[in-house]
Parts: sequence; structure tokens; C-alpha cells
Amino acid sequence: MIRILVVDDDFRVNRVHCDYASRVEGFEVVGQAATVVAALDAVRALHPDLLLLDVFLPDGSGLDVLRRLSGDEGGDRPDAIMITADRDITSVRIAMKLGAVGYLVKPFGAPDLAERLTAYRELQHRMDVLGTAPETDQADVDALFSAARPPAVPRIPAKGHSAPTLALLHQTLRTAHDALSAAEAAERTGVSRATAQRYLSYLVKEGLVRLELRYGTTGRPEHRYRVAH
Repeated sequence: MIRILVVDDDFRVNRVHCDYASRVEGFEVVGQAATVVAALDAVRALHPDLLLLDVFLPDGSGLDVLRRLSGDEGGDRPDAIMITADRDITSVRIAMKLGAVGYLVKPFGAPDLAERLTAYRELQHRMDVLGTAPETDQADVDALFSAARPPAVPRIPAKGHSAPTLALLHQTLRTAHDALSAAEAAERTGVSRATAQRYLSYLVKEGLVRLELRYGTTGRPEHRYRVAH
């Protein structure tokens, strides 16, 4: 499990983000903090793998948290996805220089966060796999950088379809070890089975997902979905 610390000074927003993150397979929220000082203390006490880190905090900035953690000796600094209403490119640039692995602008929904988290999970998985190999080549490096980005789904999908939800379902199939049914995809993403079925059918139509028929002993074949390569 990837351990998350949520840092936001608005307790209601903090609670919502905890709820969003806890729905994503492979992640668990281990703590919350509302200030720079509390965030630093929580990191040292809880040792999270990833911070969901607001930029604006009562006693400073989430960027200050990254700076302070970068200067700490001993232990690995957690990764961070910055979360803020600030659209100033300067903050984005500073966050990138400090090593943030993502940047989400408020307001956003559960699918938007899940898209970032599943991409992060895929990146960690690929790094773990490559960590056991004696050496890497260019293809391995390209795969790492590709895993860190959200999947390429239509940015302006057909009417009645949400781009973040399409990306979430597509990424879920990418990280699955086998083809998934609509019910399994719905369970992993938190959407209804009917919604998963509709979006998966759209991804099949767009050529991003492949439909497979799995035949049992009786009855109609089961529809299962796999990312098209």
C-alpha cells in the first residue's frame, strides 16, 4: 500500500481529499495536517510515501514543506502532489524544481485525483520492477516517464462522457494484471457498473481498449476489457 498524508488547512477540504484518496486501490491515508509545522511533524512520525500538499497554509507554504524536507538528513523524503487554487505559473515552476510529481488545481473531483494517483502507482510499480534488473535501456526509461503521465484519452470526448472518468478507467485497465469485466472496473474506480460499461464501450470504439469474450460452460460469453497495444 502507498501511504498518503493529506495536508490542507480547510478541514472540510482535507476530509474530502482523504475520502477521494482512500477510494483508489493501492492507497491508504495515514494522516492529516493543516499547517507547515504539523505536516513536518507528521512526515517524521508517520513516514508517508506521498503527500497531497496544499500550497497555501496558515504558517507558510506547502513549498516550504518541500524545502524543509529536502534539507533533512536521514530517511527518504516523500513524493508530493501539490494541490492548490493558485494558478500562478511561478508556483508550478517552483514545485517542479523542488521535485513535486504532480500539480492539481482546485476544485477537482475524485476522478481527477484518482487519475494522478493511479499514474503514480504505475510509476512506482515500474520502478520496483526495474530495480531488480541488472541494467536499463532507453525503452525502460521511456516507459517510466510515460507511466508518470496521465493516459492519452480524448481531451474533448463525445457528449455525455467526462475526460477524467475516461482517463481513470483507461489507467485502471493499464495497471490491471488481466482483462477486467465492467463490474470489476467499476469496483476499482468507484463508479457504477452502468457507467463503467458505457465508458468502456466508448474506449473500445476509440480504439484505446480491446473487447475480449470469455466463454464459460453455459450462458452468454462474458465481456472483458484490456488496453489496446
